[in-house]
Amino acid sequence: MAGRASIPARNSALIAMIADEDTVVGFLMAGVGNVDIRRKTNYLIVDSKTTVRQIEDAFKEFSSRDDIAIILISQYVANMIRFLVDSYNKPVPAILEIPSKDHPYDPAHDSVLSRVKYLFSAESVSQR
Repeated sequence: MAGRASIPARNSALIAMIADEDTVVGFLMAGVGNVDIRRKTNYLIVDSKTTVRQIEDAFKEFSSRDDIAIILISQYVANMIRFLVDSYNKPVPAILEIPSKDHPYDPAHDSVLSRVKYLFSAESVSQR
């Protein structure tokens, strides 16, 4: 395709998941799952026994890995570690909050959406 700039890409990039069992299993069935040589996975299943510390550790690990491009996190789980999600400011891996079966999506709590709204409101003010 002439005239198109090529986008540099890595050999592979993973999607990480932090969510309830049904959500993670659905994505695993779609082929998102990965286990590396050290038996580290790219997902964390959150249930009633999962501590906030485990969620924080998984988020920090996934957000620092070079092979992960996107972190999908259930919004109700993101609310448990909201201070970490809101303070994260790197473009890669991108953090996307998703709904789960038992917890509907609430746009008022989505940090990415609030940043986008802020940028567009600041941009519209600067253009006037």
